[in-house]
Amino acid sequence: MVQVQLEAVDRKIDGEVGAARADLAALLEEKRLALEGGLARLDARADELGDALAGLGRMEFLRKDEFEKFWEEVKGSLASGSGSEVDLDQVRALAREIAMREIEKHAADGIGRVDYAVASGGGRVVRHSEPYVPKRGILNGWLGGGNADPQKMIQPSFGEPGQCFPLQGSSGFVEIKLKTGIIPEAVTLEHVSKDVAYDRSTAPKGCRVYGWYDETPGETQSGHAAKMAALAEFTYDLDKNNIQTFDITAPHVGMINMIRLDFTSNHGSSLLTCIYRLRVHGHEPVSPGTAGFQA
Repeated sequence: MVQVQLEAVDRKIDGEVGAARADLAALLEEKRLALEGGLARLDARADELGDALAGLGRMEFLRKDEFEKFWEEVKGSLASGSGSEVDLDQVRALAREIAMREIEKHAADGIGRVDYAVASGGGRVVRHSEPYVPKRGILNGWLGGGNADPQKMIQPSFGEPGQCFPLQGSSGFVEIKLKTGIIPEAVTLEHVSKDVAYDRSTAPKGCRVYGWYDETPGETQSGHAAKMAALAEFTYDLDKNNIQTFDITAPHVGMINMIRLDFTSNHGSSLLTCIYRLRVHGHEPVSPGTAGFQA
């Protein structure tokens, strides 16, 4: 009888232990699912935070020292005449004046910078790689058919799709004679806006810019190749504004009157690359006699 009772107790203990294990396993599984759900939500928030940080990284903010310098200039200009502290109405008036000045500036050719390559000012395209000619009139009218004008690359396109010069393949070059000799500071490359584009795969991507001073009109390509100096290398980014300006990064840049854009890739098209507009910014040297790129 004792043995039977012991066996009954063992079975009861085993049953209770098994039930406890099952309850514990169910509880652990519930906690595991809840934890996985929480981690998934954290991953999603991390992705959102990463996108937000990337967006902030693409925005241009004033550094603290730049803002402090600007604010000191503002206070100096507002308080100099009155001899008193700057009040809120003065700040508002100055802010309106700055905003109107910026609007007027950017209304001038879109970016408010002098373009020494623009055709209407005397710039002209002198050489370029093989143009793209559509077969049997395909894209005719949109890309100008077989009569596309290379000068389109240095004329305002006003954001209209197709107002560009198509070059064959995913790599090529453009050479432009500037209005006059300048010390280059930046170049601006423009493509059609994503809001109205039919196909953005034709936009150039990897680019290099060279400059030199051409003292010999009609000089052969081999003749000026030795004088070319690299000014900048950049990537045209489809995720940014369709008009993108890139600073000249080469040190000790002297005067140039010729510029060459080499694009080594585009955003996917194997047939053609479209150049909507290339602009060149800088300033004319004080002493015109100091011509030539200084390496």
